[in-house]
Amino acid sequence: MKKRLIRFIISIVLFIAALILYKIMFPAALVLFILTYLLAGYDVIWNALRNIIRGKFFDENFLMSIATIGAFCIGEYMEAAAVMLFFQLGELFQSYAVNKSRKSIAELMDIRPDYANILKDGALVKVDPYDVNPEDVIVIQPGERIPLDGIVLEGASQLDTTALTGESLPREITPGMEIMSGCVNLNGTLTVKVTSLFEESTVSKILDLVENAGNKKSSSENFITKFSLVYTPIVVGLALLLALVPPFILQIETFSFWLERALSFLVVSCPCALVISVPLSFFGGIGGASRAGILVKGSNYLEALAQADTVVWDKTGTLTEGSFKVDKIFPASCSETTLLDFTVHGEAHSSHPISLSLQKAYGKEPDLSRISSSEVISGFGVRAIVDGKEVLVGSEKLMKENDISYSPCDEAGTLCYVAVDKTYAGCIVINDRIKKDAPESISKLRKAGISKNIMLTGDINAVGQKVGKELGMDEIHTELLPHHKVEKVEALLANRSKSRKLVFVGDGINDAPVLARADIGVAMGGLGSDVAIEAADVVIMTDEPSKLATAIRIARKTHLIARQNIIFALLIKIGILILIALGFANMWAAVFADVGVCVLAILNAMRALKISRNN
Repeated sequence: MKKRLIRFIISIVLFIAALILYKIMFPAALVLFILTYLLAGYDVIWNALRNIIRGKFFDENFLMSIATIGAFCIGEYMEAAAVMLFFQLGELFQSYAVNKSRKSIAELMDIRPDYANILKDGALVKVDPYDVNPEDVIVIQPGERIPLDGIVLEGASQLDTTALTGESLPREITPGMEIMSGCVNLNGTLTVKVTSLFEESTVSKILDLVENAGNKKSSSENFITKFSLVYTPIVVGLALLLALVPPFILQIETFSFWLERALSFLVVSCPCALVISVPLSFFGGIGGASRAGILVKGSNYLEALAQADTVVWDKTGTLTEGSFKVDKIFPASCSETTLLDFTVHGEAHSSHPISLSLQKAYGKEPDLSRISSSEVISGFGVRAIVDGKEVLVGSEKLMKENDISYSPCDEAGTLCYVAVDKTYAGCIVINDRIKKDAPESISKLRKAGISKNIMLTGDINAVGQKVGKELGMDEIHTELLPHHKVEKVEALLANRSKSRKLVFVGDGINDAPVLARADIGVAMGGLGSDVAIEAADVVIMTDEPSKLATAIRIARKTHLIARQNIIFALLIKIGILILIALGFANMWAAVFADVGVCVLAILNAMRALKISRNN
């Protein structure tokens, strides 16, 4: 950027000096015009020659070169130098825009760790993250970046997750919690057991997604590439006809008169604005999305998101937190406290999430000395002896199997029926919590024009219906296995309009087939499984469902900007080309039209970078 700026400043100084000397000392002015031309446009001429050698004749470099060299041949030295000078100004704007777009994405590159402190024989050894293996123990000091994914063994701290998620609020970390590479340890020393190799870690996958995002072109970008291949030979042919037909066939004016018009025609026909601004629009959109904690794997997916009208949701871990909690307690023959006490001790030897949620509600560790025996009854629940009493905890089937008279509970959720010494003690309802922003995300999507929100879940019908109705889903399908989800999505795809796209949002391993099958697969990156993130086209690093509405808003804004640039550039160019052919505009108008359109299109494309975080 600095080199280009210095080059432009020197070129414009030479050009101004040439203008001053033009009528006083023409030979000196001519030399300065040539120097301006060469300094401002040497790379254009070089690229044109190189492409000609490779057999690629028709591109913007070729158009600029023949137009300006021709201008020199007919004595239009000032115009030739001005064309290259203003072309360089357009390139300067492009460099600034690309650097700004790249900077927002490149901020993610700061998450790459430089080293890891591995614990060996009681001492810390600084090593390359690539040399650390799963099960190795590393120590992360305050202020250091977490080099690899792992589980905290010792220590408590706060993590700065801004680079990964876009969220400024620190995340509390305690022993037993999983941590992601790329975050910064803020204030406590952590001892961590590594769970994956560096190349399989969160930071490596994110960097890979970002670095390869530009390789997948949108249909708008592909259109511009194909358009340029057809457009350029046509305008060269038209310019040739404009230079030869009027003077030699129609006998109108001189050859030099029409040659100047033809050269002006070539200058303004240069498709720079389209070639530069359309990819830049999508690049800016991807950069803006990354700043909001949304990773888009390519501009084709960003464009597809702009056309979405149906969103299909997984439930657990996507719309809900994926962590259970005791919702309600219905005692029958004892108090709530006694019912919870017997239930917790009955489930004490289980590591099931339901058991853990019961212990959390209990508020303390169960007293294992009170339990004399415990057994799991597969498909039914558990039987334990607590304080010398037989405790049964499980489903309705367990109550029926043991001939226990009970009152069926009609609450939605996971139901734990409890009996103590063959007497029904009560029922505890356990539910997965809906994410705070899940209801908000559905309403935002409706406002964004999403016509259908559909939920697919493997959970029981009562639970699925409760969550779906609470969120206001248009359709709810429950008790589905992974292949059933694929079948449902296949049916939806078959019935949708070809111009509209279907989005699937999920987080688990069982969601990977559906993520891959949908038009756009969106994975939750924080809690989501590695397989789901790999299969998805878009990754939401914050695990917030509401970020989908943000992603769609970014996609639509980016797509609109790209279309504006295409229409604006084509209309202006066609208008100026007609004016030049009819003699109502000269080469100066051509220069300003070409550079002006290019600069305005680039400035418009830069708007894609500006993404409001408050969505």
